[in-house]
Amino acid sequence: MSDTSAPQHLQRKLGARHLNMIAIGGSIGTGLFLASGSTIATAGPGGALLAYALIGIMIYFLMTSLGELATHNPSSGAFFTYGSRYVEEGFGFALGWNYWYNWAITVAFELVAVQFIMKFWFPEISGFYWSALFLAVIFGINAMTVKGFGESEFWFSMIKVIAIIVFIIIGIAMIAKIMLTPDASVFTNWTKGDAPFVGGLQAMIGVAMIAGFSFQGTEMVGVAAGESKDPKKTIPLAIKQIFWRILLFYILCIFIIGTLISYDNPLLLHAAESENIALSPFTLLYEKAGFAFAAGLMNAVILSAILSAGNSGMYSSTRMLFDMAKEGRAPKWFSQLDRRGVPMNALYATTAVAALCFLTTFIGEQQVFNWLLNMSGMCGFIVWLGIAISHYRFRKGYLAQGHKLDDLAYRAKFFPFAPWFAFILCSIIILGQNYEAVLGGKVDWIGLLSTYISIPLFLVIWLGYKWKHKTKLIAYKDMNVKEGE
Repeated sequence: MSDTSAPQHLQRKLGARHLNMIAIGGSIGTGLFLASGSTIATAGPGGALLAYALIGIMIYFLMTSLGELATHNPSSGAFFTYGSRYVEEGFGFALGWNYWYNWAITVAFELVAVQFIMKFWFPEISGFYWSALFLAVIFGINAMTVKGFGESEFWFSMIKVIAIIVFIIIGIAMIAKIMLTPDASVFTNWTKGDAPFVGGLQAMIGVAMIAGFSFQGTEMVGVAAGESKDPKKTIPLAIKQIFWRILLFYILCIFIIGTLISYDNPLLLHAAESENIALSPFTLLYEKAGFAFAAGLMNAVILSAILSAGNSGMYSSTRMLFDMAKEGRAPKWFSQLDRRGVPMNALYATTAVAALCFLTTFIGEQQVFNWLLNMSGMCGFIVWLGIAISHYRFRKGYLAQGHKLDDLAYRAKFFPFAPWFAFILCSIIILGQNYEAVLGGKVDWIGLLSTYISIPLFLVIWLGYKWKHKTKLIAYKDMNVKEGE
């Protein structure tokens, strides 16, 4: 029996500062703190910088596309809603389920990462208990009102932002020789050996994939739009700030690491693969600057980054499942809200998938970690493809029905180049995600399966829905391009 006193709609209580931090905080995680070192080791400082810049531009284009869609039609269903309205119902259906299990799996991935991090302080305690503890914390935060989630995510993200700003200040001081000996040569790492580009085109493609995974999460602002106080003002503001923060945080950090730490430093190569937090390029630079407490400090920062990513992932996937249920694309049970406006049933389902982190008890931490990482990464790229396709078709349909661009609350720039650029680059990343598996004359079938399993799963859901409901591509003249939910 449903509670008639419960609200029927999500509560619009996220302010501008919450959306700004969700937008930038969602893209700052273990990818930047750990994987950035292996990108420089693989492609050299120039190759890594170029790859991150290229992916950063693509993300900016995607976010402007999402900004146009989210301000015109703010919805917690975001990608599911836009895919269904502007492309094809089955496409939107598959995109929604893809996004739900993408972030539910990402929460599990982050909870496995917690096991590695906590070993730094408590190596004798089983990782199972740490995953259980942090899963309970993340569940508790998301069980609060949306304002409670917004506040927690704001402060989690603030910790990461402060850590990066401090890192940039120290790095610039070292490059300016304020914290190095006056006769130390600064830019030799850009000219030694094969630098600035190492490994050629193949290395660049590999680095672009890592960079792409690092940026996943910026699209969360589209989901949060459904609970924003004033989406017409807050969404464009958050979108506009994303590009400059990406430029500052990612590009500048990569430049500093590549300048101060040699690309052939063996610690860089294994930074993303090791359980030892001391191998983080951030930690290496802190130690070079003379800060002996760097390892413990970065461990705490990365732990907060993992909590933030898990917290955001739980929120996004729960809201997506709720919205799909509300639209009749998932069991109606998931559309129920409690008295505080929280979709608890959808939260329970997402938490159940996040419990995959406990597979480490039976299979092994590293295996589960890699499996969840591969699945999550591919699902994220599929979401980005969906954003590019949905925006392109929305704009075409909007104009085809006689509407004027000046009437849009927020208009994405560089159309149609921007969505086409994002579509092509995302396609290259998806197809090249594990190209090594088919090289060398022997196909790595296990590697291919773990990497690409999300693609046939997406296609099965899409084509199965299409076959059952006989859906067709929506003509531009028949699209529902009306403003509002």
